[in-house]
Amino acid sequence: MVDRSDPEPTEASIRRALGRAATGRALDAGEASALLAARGPMLDDLLRIAGDIRDAGLRDAGRPGVVTYSKKVFIPLTRLCRDRCHYCTFATVPHRLPAAYLERDEVLAIAREGAAQGCKEALFTLGDRPEERWPAARRWLDERGYDSTLDYLRACAVAVLEETGLLPHLNPGVLTWSELQRLKPVAPSMGMMLETTATRLWSEPGGPHYGSPDKEPAVRLRVLDDAGRVGVPFTTGILIGIGEDRAERVDAIFAIRRAMREYGHLQEVIVQNFRAKPDTAMRGMPDAELHDLAATVAVARVLLGPKARIQAPPNLIAGEYDLLLRAGIDDWGGVSPVTPDHVNPERPWPHLDELAARTASAGFTLRERLTVYPEYVRAGEPWLDPRLLPHVTALADPATGLAVEAARPEGRPWQEPEEVYGGRTDLHVTIDVTGRTDDRRGDFDSVYGDWTEVAGKVAPQARAGVPLGAGADADLRAGLRLAADDPAALLTPAHEAEALALFGADGPALDELCRLADDARRDAVGDDVTYVVNRNINFTNVCYVGCRFCAFAQRESDADAFRLSLEQVADRAEEAWTAGATEVCLQGGIDPKMPVTGYADIVRAIKARVPDMHVHAFSPMEIVTAAAKAGVPVREWLLQLREAGLDTIPGTAAEILDDDVRWVLTKGKLPASAWVDVVSTAHELGIRSSSTMMYGHVDHPGQWLAHFRVLAGVQDRTGGFTEFVALPFVHTNAPIYLAGIARPGSTWRENRVVHAMARLLLHGRIDNIQCSWVKLGDAGTVEMLRGGCNDLGGTLMEETISRMAGSGNGSARTEEQLRAIATAAGRPFRKRTTAYGHARA
Repeated sequence: MVDRSDPEPTEASIRRALGRAATGRALDAGEASALLAARGPMLDDLLRIAGDIRDAGLRDAGRPGVVTYSKKVFIPLTRLCRDRCHYCTFATVPHRLPAAYLERDEVLAIAREGAAQGCKEALFTLGDRPEERWPAARRWLDERGYDSTLDYLRACAVAVLEETGLLPHLNPGVLTWSELQRLKPVAPSMGMMLETTATRLWSEPGGPHYGSPDKEPAVRLRVLDDAGRVGVPFTTGILIGIGEDRAERVDAIFAIRRAMREYGHLQEVIVQNFRAKPDTAMRGMPDAELHDLAATVAVARVLLGPKARIQAPPNLIAGEYDLLLRAGIDDWGGVSPVTPDHVNPERPWPHLDELAARTASAGFTLRERLTVYPEYVRAGEPWLDPRLLPHVTALADPATGLAVEAARPEGRPWQEPEEVYGGRTDLHVTIDVTGRTDDRRGDFDSVYGDWTEVAGKVAPQARAGVPLGAGADADLRAGLRLAADDPAALLTPAHEAEALALFGADGPALDELCRLADDARRDAVGDDVTYVVNRNINFTNVCYVGCRFCAFAQRESDADAFRLSLEQVADRAEEAWTAGATEVCLQGGIDPKMPVTGYADIVRAIKARVPDMHVHAFSPMEIVTAAAKAGVPVREWLLQLREAGLDTIPGTAAEILDDDVRWVLTKGKLPASAWVDVVSTAHELGIRSSSTMMYGHVDHPGQWLAHFRVLAGVQDRTGGFTEFVALPFVHTNAPIYLAGIARPGSTWRENRVVHAMARLLLHGRIDNIQCSWVKLGDAGTVEMLRGGCNDLGGTLMEETISRMAGSGNGSARTEEQLRAIATAAGRPFRKRTTAYGHARA
């Protein structure tokens, strides 16, 4: 690793930055870097400013002068790790351990001893994925029937909850979105230190993280974002003095601030100083200097603001309690009367009496908190899984969210709460009569994250008022020739310029594009306009995911919220069958109180009432979250649904299969890769699906083209898509539009282009291209049938999702009305099944 010089800021630059901080003005990276060099009287000024910000935040939080800590036990589940951090003594090698992992009984023995002494947190610390490096770890897991370290961790966390009542806090290192989903139901909080954003410390030989795949800053930043998307109260922080310079240290704090603002999930930020340890590669490196630590804490406080909870570990500060309190911390972290700090075993935690006395001498009161911070305790859902709420509320003061210090943990069942049905269950009817109660949820300003941060992620070419898809005339002409001769070739990278030019077609060129698309339609499926007699059943709209385009989701307490019982769902399915339907399409919100068996129970209830009804149900988002909640792989979950009677799944929740736009549209929805995995797995199991794309919001043609490429790739591998459905964005009540970020839906030109291009780009792969009368209206649908489409979708009978968003085209069509649309387009019609066979008379 090459050393980097860190130029000393001038006294004038430090004083200028202090002046801006003192008046509450935003600091840029250069000013924050200058403040890290403050010493002497200037450091005193910096600490005073930071302390004032901290004090204001504590007053706003309703606990002025309170510094918190968590009483915990430290459970080193495994000290094996696939990484090779050059300063770590926690990770070791198999022959130095009695076993690769603690046995379950050993875990529970530690937890029980902690519970007996009043601890409330079980801190699980472990190395990253040791089974991928150490055969001994793989063998240990196999012998006990666990697929991975994370599977074993999940099982141990459940055991601790049920047998001791301690609240698990999980530190397993790098996690994916899906893994966070799986672990959230068993732990009120999780954590992973960001440490640094300095890539060179990971990539260059001699760096502290060299040879450690999980320490790549980009990977760890993704974990911070994914934890926010999943809604996990999360702990992170920086490690100072490992070779980073001031600018790199500040960059890490800014990265944490961005994630904190966007998702609101970072419950605490640890500022930890490097302490050299013997028998490590960095044993000769000097410890981080304590005034440097204090300056970093203060700068973190100034940058992160009064709402941030900032911690410095008390066993690493050489007794300088007052210095760190002056710098702006408001938490001492976890302190254990039972177990040592296994990461820093040479530096024991202070006794609680001493910690309280040192805190009091600085003018503060020490109070115990839980592993999950008070703000998240008081908020409850969506931050805490319903199965955890009884364990948390048993130990929490409902007024403050802090711990009840006299409370003693007791084991409680980790189980589903009893689901309460009801609410506005007639919404499917009244949405067309009285409409929705309000145009937005009551938590509009918080549930979707910081709108300013969201707006900053929108690609410039997707912003309102920016022309989309305009291409050179030569590319346009070449694209039209290719559309006539070999339309599917437009998907290849070699013809990207032509494809993008076609997405920008207008006037006569657009008319020609639609004519070519209709020719391709005629070649693929003939002239019949197909439709299915079906019924939509939205079984709940309770959802806390926070999709920013969705106007359907409601909190449990909202006036428009509802949950249908199994009997009500079966009643609607039977009514549909009596009315001639051959399919029911079921989708709902991601309801945290939905039982693990709830999805299969719905399918079974329908099949018991109407055995021959085709059940087309559950989006990939519903499937992946339900599987995670159950703690089983997606494949196993889909097999259970298939055994219950599931026939096909809708390919919704796709939106745009490009994570750059996806994370603007959806705060917590599944990544594009997870969507692909779910539908691919379903196809492999013989469960076919539709495919979709929602467009006209914060997207652009380059992302549309990439989306079609993803769909084509899946179809080439599985052949499981039955149709493609283009879904114009309905903007009226969509939160992202109300916040002034999204465009007001797609234009008429864009509707024609997208449907025509869908036909051409998917030619030879997906034969059926469907247009949505709900979103386009009857006249618009007729025009799409003249530009490449062959399918009208279904009668629906009820439609709540688009209507809640503000669609003005009603919730149902009769067969006669759908036939009239086909007739208006000059085409014959045919009733079909879900899989495009001939329907029963």
